[in-house]
Amino acid sequence: MIYLASGSARRRELLRQIAVAFMTLSAEIDEAPRPAESPCDYVRRMAREKAAAGARERDRHGLVFAPVLGADTIVVADGEIVRKPDDVAAARAALRRLSGAEHVVYTAVCLLGHDRREAVARTEVAFKDLTDAEIDGYCASGEPIGKAGGYAIQGRAALFVTRLSGSYSGVVGLPLYECGELLRAEGVL
Repeated sequence: MIYLASGSARRRELLRQIAVAFMTLSAEIDEAPRPAESPCDYVRRMAREKAAAGARERDRHGLVFAPVLGADTIVVADGEIVRKPDDVAAARAALRRLSGAEHVVYTAVCLLGHDRREAVARTEVAFKDLTDAEIDGYCASGEPIGKAGGYAIQGRAALFVTRLSGSYSGVVGLPLYECGELLRAEGVL
């Protein structure tokens, strides 16, 4: 068994897919980027800090020792992180930025067990040219709110993807190959 330091339903589904028993823990952290921090360094730090926050929660509640998994996903366009939109206007802006172009999705995972183990999946994703009607319809679904880059590839946004090179599950929110390697190294799988 492991602890998952995440409230993400997608991460829970992906762990169930690979038959990993887990319990979720809260992992509230400050997610502000640091000055001059690269996107890859940022996503690694977020995964590490979420795992550490989860380990503190585990210990604070006196739970049995088991590894804690933290993860973070970001979308990067033109070298800049495309933030998770918190409203429709921000979602429209994010989708317009990704329309007709390629972007990179980074998902970092950190497993705090007897050792700290980390990995990052890098995936290139290309979107078709999106019409205003497609953007408006997608935003009306509510799906882009709170999602990295303003879209959920496992949902309706799958219709926008013309090419993907890398980890599909990483774009969803948990790169299963990389996660599996960390879990095997820790003796969980």
